[in-house]
Amino acid sequence: MQNKLFGFISKYISITEEEKNVLLSLNLFQSVKKGTILLKEGQHSKESYFVLKGCIRTYYIIDGEEKTTAFYTEMDVLTPHCVINQTPSDYFISCVEESILTITNTDMEAEVNSKFPKFEIMCRKLSEELLAKKQIDFDGFKTSSPEERYLNLLENRPDLIQRVPQHQLASYLGIKPQSLSRLRARILEKKS
Repeated sequence: MQNKLFGFISKYISITEEEKNVLLSLNLFQSVKKGTILLKEGQHSKESYFVLKGCIRTYYIIDGEEKTTAFYTEMDVLTPHCVINQTPSDYFISCVEESILTITNTDMEAEVNSKFPKFEIMCRKLSEELLAKKQIDFDGFKTSSPEERYLNLLENRPDLIQRVPQHQLASYLGIKPQSLSRLRARILEKKS
């Protein structure tokens, strides 16, 4: 797992053995069981997540119904809004699968950044990349039909189809599970 983490970091900055050892000394790697809720609505947090293996999701509960907003899988990073804003969370984060995560907190990050300023550069580059991706995803969601969203998912994140329960996938696409079933049938019919 540490090689995956260091490989990811090296996409942004070069990392020395000393820096690797400092990161390993922080005991970042955690195995988390499927169904574990990492963050609840109303909870304060200082923790950020990096998925080495598995899948986590963010969701709101609105009128008793879960509304999935994102899935994070291998090599995805999630810093909840509440960490940045220092406010209670307005959504939940839970594990869709058994996962191996690196979990850091703002104090840890500040310590590493003060010892090794280039990590701040990595964080800035990563933040810019994530912001651009989120904008593209949001624009795509707002300008496409449910069928186009599903076809986009098939093209860009086909692994989610097998990994995520249908009701969560439907919620993520902004439709009901029954509509997703009909949509899948319609797409299969077009292919035959």
